[in-house]
Amino acid sequence: MKKRSDVPFGTASRRTVLKTLAAGAGVAALGGGWSAAALADDRTLTINTNISGEGQRKLMAQFIEEFTKETGIKVQQNAMDHEGYKTAIRNFLVANPPDVCLWFSGDRMRAFVNRGLFDDISDLWVKEGWADKVGALTTTVTVDGKQYGVPTGASFWGIWARKDYLDKYAGGKAPATWDELVAFGDKMVADGISPFAIGTKDLWPSAAWFDYLNLRINGYDFHMKLMAGEASYEDPKLDAVFDKWQELIDKKFFIPNHTSYDWQGAVPFLLQGKAGMYLMGQFLTRNIPAADLDKYTYLQFPTIDPAVPTAEEFPVDSMHIPSGAKNKDLARQFIEFFYQPERLALWVEPEGNIPTRSDVPVLKKDWLLEKGQEILKSAKSASQYYDRDTDPDMAQIGMNGFQQFMADPKSRKAVQARLEQARKRIYKPS
Repeated sequence: MKKRSDVPFGTASRRTVLKTLAAGAGVAALGGGWSAAALADDRTLTINTNISGEGQRKLMAQFIEEFTKETGIKVQQNAMDHEGYKTAIRNFLVANPPDVCLWFSGDRMRAFVNRGLFDDISDLWVKEGWADKVGALTTTVTVDGKQYGVPTGASFWGIWARKDYLDKYAGGKAPATWDELVAFGDKMVADGISPFAIGTKDLWPSAAWFDYLNLRINGYDFHMKLMAGEASYEDPKLDAVFDKWQELIDKKFFIPNHTSYDWQGAVPFLLQGKAGMYLMGQFLTRNIPAADLDKYTYLQFPTIDPAVPTAEEFPVDSMHIPSGAKNKDLARQFIEFFYQPERLALWVEPEGNIPTRSDVPVLKKDWLLEKGQEILKSAKSASQYYDRDTDPDMAQIGMNGFQQFMADPKSRKAVQARLEQARKRIYKPS
């Protein structure tokens, strides 16, 4: 889903920032604590990685070198192809688990936790006081109140909007409520403009609408129960979700023939002014000409029910210790070493993600990343996105259903019935 970019590591500015941050945080304390026994340890720490971008590959090599120099602990990195890793991890966690591995939060993590394949590292969270620093994203690596990894970088979602249309149709004011969003869109429709671009040929873009409407109307707890198969797709609570969604469809808020376009194919509607907004992740920035970026702004999805605590979509990558790891003490040392503010600041930059700790600065001045941090700080909880939060089979059926509903809102009850039938089959008690 997310597009990648490769940014070389090692510029003078980054080295300067690293030294400055390290001095402020007391980088000597990073080793703080590495004992003489650790320095004499002849065991080898193994790390399995799925890094695609060249920038992060270089950073991981850099961090491993620093870790070995500081602790004397040897590290073997098993770097794998990003897509192949998704299959390999199901095997190596059982047959030959490393000491540390990279993965994804949400249901993809929870599936391995439920099988007993990821270690509980709540002790490290308590020792380091990470909950206060990670905030809402703590939920992304938490199962039954325990933490099974650390979130290493977050992409984020919101509404891309043309500034000229905000000025013309909303007096330059970002719509903060549902009624304001609808009023803004109504004025665009009256002028022959589709308020929202969307390409549902890919299926997944429609899921953002389901997620945000459910999060804003029914809240995070109900949404996550639904994602975990513990609530029904025919629950009356979802009536309001589909009602609000259908309101926009009936008002012609989405571009026509959206099933004919993938998510990138819908971008020109926004660029050409045929649509005024696009509910999409921050990675859309790579599809907008750099010279035109200042023509757009990024909006937080509006409030629908003020009584519902704000939850946001923040798909998160994460780092874990397999339960079968041979060197869990060394693994904890590496995660503690890796998860320091100055290293995390460098780690997220090549992918254009935002740091998962509130005490990590954005190294490059970027209004979009600063907006992402602002949205994260205001969130009470964070979801991972539909296809990361629920079972993969359920996600496929669900997204097909959402696409069908958007194309034919009369199919709503049939779609809900099909999703509920799938939920009962997929989450059938063992």
